[in-house]
Amino acid sequence: MKFIFSTTFLLLSILNIGLAQKPPTTEKEIEKRYNERIKKKYIHGVYIPEDLADAFVHLNKLIDKDSKKKFKEVPEKVAVQKLHFSLGRWMIYNWGFYEGSRLSHSIRKMGVSHPDDMARFVIITYHRYLNKDDLKAKELVEYFVEKQKQEILDRKSKGKVIHEEKRKRQE
Repeated sequence: MKFIFSTTFLLLSILNIGLAQKPPTTEKEIEKRYNERIKKKYIHGVYIPEDLADAFVHLNKLIDKDSKKKFKEVPEKVAVQKLHFSLGRWMIYNWGFYEGSRLSHSIRKMGVSHPDDMARFVIITYHRYLNKDDLKAKELVEYFVEKQKQEILDRKSKGKVIHEEKRKRQE
């Protein structure tokens, strides 16, 4: 009996490994996987909102009344700080902000490209939506684009040249 169980377990493990989706290794495979994911309504059994409005509808279903009330009442900045590492991480992981999804693609087309910024963008606009404030999405996108540019410049300015080499061109 032990032999049958062990053999069955081994065969199922091998079958599972063989059927598991391997991570893409080339730019072409990455792009292909991204283009497949941005069309999916569900990824790993999780519904992926189509756009920001659909995200709000889905968040309204996911978040209970008391939590929404508390979220709505705190200042926007506090809401983002408190929820980035909970709701924000949940969105990044479950709504596929790194690997691509319908929602991440929609937000990326608006101009926000970093997954952490996407989560902050959704949290801020959802907070404004609940408070019936103007979303000011365009201004928010511009803020995140500038923030990303500044972070890149800061990293470059703090970088250290490890090795520099000059070569003469052969003519």
